[in-house]
Amino acid sequence: MSEQFLRAVSTQQFSTAAQLTDDPAAAEALLTAVNSALRPDAVIATVNALPEEGAAQPTATYQLAWQITGGQTWKYASSFGLVRSGQRWVVHWASTLVHPRLVPGSKLALIGAAGQPTAVVDKNGEPVLTWQGATATAADPKLAPMLIGAMSRTVTPQDEAGTSRVALVDAGGKEIENLFGTVTPPKEPLRTTVSVKVQHAAQAAVDSVSAPAYLVAIQPSTGGILAVAQNSTAGTAPKALNGLYPPGSTFKVVTGAAALGSGKATANTVLPCPGSKVIGTRTIRNADFDLGDVPLHTAFAKSCNTTFAQLAADLPLDALPRAAAQFGFAADFEIPGLTTQTGRVDTASGVAQQAENSIGQGTVQTSPFGLALMVATVAKGGPVTPQLFTTVKTTVRTGYKGPSGAVIADLRSMMREVVTAGRGEALRGYGAVHGKTGTAQFGDGSQAHGWFAGYRDDVAFAVLVENAGAAAPAVSVTGKFLGAI
Repeated sequence: MSEQFLRAVSTQQFSTAAQLTDDPAAAEALLTAVNSALRPDAVIATVNALPEEGAAQPTATYQLAWQITGGQTWKYASSFGLVRSGQRWVVHWASTLVHPRLVPGSKLALIGAAGQPTAVVDKNGEPVLTWQGATATAADPKLAPMLIGAMSRTVTPQDEAGTSRVALVDAGGKEIENLFGTVTPPKEPLRTTVSVKVQHAAQAAVDSVSAPAYLVAIQPSTGGILAVAQNSTAGTAPKALNGLYPPGSTFKVVTGAAALGSGKATANTVLPCPGSKVIGTRTIRNADFDLGDVPLHTAFAKSCNTTFAQLAADLPLDALPRAAAQFGFAADFEIPGLTTQTGRVDTASGVAQQAENSIGQGTVQTSPFGLALMVATVAKGGPVTPQLFTTVKTTVRTGYKGPSGAVIADLRSMMREVVTAGRGEALRGYGAVHGKTGTAQFGDGSQAHGWFAGYRDDVAFAVLVENAGAAAPAVSVTGKFLGAI
């Protein structure tokens, strides 16, 4: 009888095994339930000792082995008694027969891989990537593919092999005791600097225009990359991070810093702003306006090309690259999982090219990422190291030092005036926004990209709308972004 019972258990014929007990219904129910919970590849029940002949309370001892997932085998000894049922001996059924610790009100549970279900969380703890087996997949459909790729490449792969265990749990599933396998503390998810809220706002903002559009947001205080977004028209290449474009008048932040730092002008220095100005072989023009003589801060707010071109013409030819380096344009960062490029600002070949470069044309090229870093430097008042993760740090191959405190203070005031009384007035209702508009001609000069780069509180950002013709579409995208964060 004992051997018949154990053979039926080993072949997982639980109905047959149950009929060999004094409580067939309870026996079949529990054996079936445990088998469903453990999902074994095999069950092996072997006799250790049969009941002694003539014993008053015959008892059999045996070993039960469960071959569970991952090639693991859980073995333990147990026993059962035999009782008379009519003319035959049967197994006296008790839940402890399945396992000595299994009592009414408890059950066995197979605990799977101990890896955290969330692979990556955002700066506020919101799930960004989750584990599907050993693969991390996006939990958020609005996360830019370039960010998903960077996070997937950086997160430590989850190892599922050999991590299952068996626990005794109560009726509600709460663990009482670990019976087999190692209890491994779950890994802390990788934490990114990205904010789900800011990312959603950025994506919705660039999706509001049909032309290719890009937005990069950085937290100045930490360097954390808050969002990277580009719309479907922009394609899948990560141009927001490393695409190079002429920055137009957003580059006047750099030219302004060069002029202020040289001591040749202050924010209040009155300078001419004619409608056009010949500098070397180049005629610099404004966008159909002539302001006459105005303070530098007004020329900045109204984006007077002629004022800034003349200022630059009076500076050494390497003045703009040196000033640009103070905003990170010559820096080299290795951000885990990302390939970024801030821009290229070379020494001008002559005064004419210096004038063009001063207004973000000529040979100057920057990326949305580079301009976001530029304005983040102004907002922080010093160098910013861009980060994508809080624990996996960026390697700084070539660092930079920001402008002086006096120059930063003037730039902040001038950038605020752009919004209160300048080309960015459409953003006056969005809080204390500081920034600079930009219209950047390209090709034969008949087309132009639109830019807005700025900051509000601890969020710095750059917006580019390709072939927009003017800065207005980028300002509109900026308003949608700021209105949602």
